[in-house]
Order: sequence, then structure tokens, then C-alpha cells
Amino acid sequence: MNHLPDTKAVSGDLLPKDHEWHENRLKRYSRAALTAGGLGLVIVSPALAHTGHATGSSFMSGFQHPLLGADHVAAMVAVGLWSALFSRPASWALPVAFLLAMILGGVLGTMGMPLPGVETGIAASALIIGFAIVLRSPSVVMATSVVAFFAIFHGHAHGAEMPGTANPLIYAAGFVLGTGLLHLSGVGIGSLIRSNLLATRTAGTAVALTGAGFLAGVL
Repeated sequence: MNHLPDTKAVSGDLLPKDHEWHENRLKRYSRAALTAGGLGLVIVSPALAHTGHATGSSFMSGFQHPLLGADHVAAMVAVGLWSALFSRPASWALPVAFLLAMILGGVLGTMGMPLPGVETGIAASALIIGFAIVLRSPSVVMATSVVAFFAIFHGHAHGAEMPGTANPLIYAAGFVLGTGLLHLSGVGIGSLIRSNLLATRTAGTAVALTGAGFLAGVL
């Protein structure tokens, strides 16, 4: 007995019953992503009253680091939003590539290896990814390459600012989880607005303007 929804098409479109099933599935997926991302913000909310990055040596120090920097937050959410514009499972290539490249950057930062233009690269990431969202780039390969490139700058910043007494592996696990939750928040937002071209372009423009503000030093 077939329990899957009827996927017969009429003139290339899903039947109303099929469309409703896909819409409900997308809404559940979006709510789950937003809830996971929001949970991370709730966990660190007591720390948001303080200025600067976390300075402790615990897992929470690494976890809070990407969430307490507006430049990191803008780029991380943008990566998730951009990835949501691609069909699954290809869409997961962007967050995974970002996390892997970020770990590499974190290792370089922890080792004290210099990387020119780290702050500029971080700010530019929001600007470039924002424009890519507006343009709705159809290439997953290009998108994956772009986010991996910028992830090295974000990771280097995390590693370079690791407290001297912190365990590198525990600290890294923290900032990877924090970054992942921000990605999930972006995925949730992107999944909700992906079918609305105006909303998508508005979100992309907002991200790009934020990145421009970081580059100009006004944010």
C-alpha cells in the first residue's frame, strides 16, 4: 500500500493535495530550524549584556564567540539563508563547507599563523553573500566555494581570540556548535521566504547593506 502523497503532475504543477503536503513539510522544517537556532540565542542571552567577546576558557566561551559578534552573526545567518535557496540535499553543502573551512581557519588562528585582512574578510563576507542572495545564484559549486573562502577568515578570528587557558578542542567544539545554530536560523528564515522573490531580495539586500556598514566602519 502506497503511503506517499500522490505526485502526479498536471501541466507540470503539483496537484493541490500535493502542494499542500509540501507546504506543510516545509513549514515544519522551517520551524525546526528556527527553534534550534533560537535555542542557542536563549542559552547565551545572559552574556549579551556584556560588551566584547567571551573571555572564559570553557566550552561556553567558544560557543558564545560567534554569537557575540554582529559581523559573525550576519554572515552566519546569511550562509543559512543562501543555502535554503537551493534544493536539498545540495543545500547542506554550504553550511558543511563553511564549518569545515572554519575549523581550518581556527587551527591557523590558534597556531598564531598570520592571515592578512581577517576583519575585512569577515565584513566582506556579509556583503558578498548578501548580493548572492539577491541574485539567487544557481550554482551550488560557486556558492560552496564562496562560503568556504570566507569561513577561513571567521575561523581564524575565533582561533586567534581563544583564551590562553582554554582547551583548543573544547573551545573549537563550542564555536562550531554556535555557528551551526546560526546557520540553522538562516535556513529556517530562508525556507520560509524562498518562494517569495521580493522577500528574498529584501533579506539579501539587508545583509549586503550590513556588510557594507561593517566595511565602512559605521557598524
